[in-house]
Amino acid sequence: MTIGIPREIKPQEARVAITPSGVFELVQQKITVLIEENAGLLSGFSNRSYQNAGAELIPNAKSLYEKSDTIIKVKEPLTEEYQWIKPQHTVFTYFHFASSRQLTEAMLQSQATCIAYETIKVGNQLPLLVPMSEVAGRLATQQGAKYLESPQGGAGILLGGVPGTPPAKVLVLGGGTAGTEAARIAAGMGAQVTILDTNLDRLRQLNEMLPPNVVVLFSSADQIHKEITQSHLIIGTVLIPGDKAPKLITKKMLSKMKKGTVLVDVAIDQGGCFETSEPTTHKDPIRIVEGIVHYAVTNMPGAVPQTATAALTNTTLPYIKQIARHGWKEACRLNPHLQGGLNLVKGQVLNKEIAHLFDKKYTPLQEILHF
Repeated sequence: MTIGIPREIKPQEARVAITPSGVFELVQQKITVLIEENAGLLSGFSNRSYQNAGAELIPNAKSLYEKSDTIIKVKEPLTEEYQWIKPQHTVFTYFHFASSRQLTEAMLQSQATCIAYETIKVGNQLPLLVPMSEVAGRLATQQGAKYLESPQGGAGILLGGVPGTPPAKVLVLGGGTAGTEAARIAAGMGAQVTILDTNLDRLRQLNEMLPPNVVVLFSSADQIHKEITQSHLIIGTVLIPGDKAPKLITKKMLSKMKKGTVLVDVAIDQGGCFETSEPTTHKDPIRIVEGIVHYAVTNMPGAVPQTATAALTNTTLPYIKQIARHGWKEACRLNPHLQGGLNLVKGQVLNKEIAHLFDKKYTPLQEILHF
């Protein structure tokens, strides 16, 4: 088995799919690892550090894809990369197919096996989504606080206020990993925080684990309408695994908000949970719509690559080892959790949400794995 690690080419994406220490563990198991030159530089890892770990440096992406069986990435392949993905490849990355018909069609046409980090399930958890959700949730509050400043188009409010002045009001939609981290950071900065979620058991957990300046409420359309009129920063983190995020805030609702309110759409990878969100980049991160600041960067953790790359490797490495040791099919037979990540195989759609969303035939997993 030969694993290839390409350099990420998404704008301002500084992460790399694996650390040198992760490479060393693979090489110790007699797995060949190729890495594109300079793939890890922005994450703080030199070419030499990967060579010392046992990886072979490859000068360009084309050669790397040609020599590899399994491709390990961080973000979904971009248009320039489609040409290099072939039927013999297994691609393991964050795909977020629901947000892009073009990507889905291209990967179906490639006949490659596509395993998505974000749909691997262990019980009700999405373990490979957790580390990046933790990073994105914390960044959401940091960025929201920044864009509340008046030079950035915000209302000019300090998130935690100062003695004698009121703090900002922060609304978090969704009480999962990203939402919890966003609320935790906002509360720590002194804001008045409200979390909305529809899972009562989760609300009870949040009520016990978060500080007193966080209020947890059951989410409903009426409650959302009420809260947005009072909030200065709204962070959307709602996720439906494998499917598009629900649109919880419509364009019509913007008129009910205070001018200079900031919306941070953490769910933008899955299409976004605000109707007026459009994907943005770290270089050009915001759009202002009807006086409301929209932050919808599709690769938020890419801004903190030294943290994010290490966190990602810690979580993905056990799965990478299994795929490298056994091949994707046997690895999925041996590890039922990995089966949830199988989205596309040889032109077939194995994910019900993707099949429904893009009107494709759904192929049951049993037909592929033969068990």
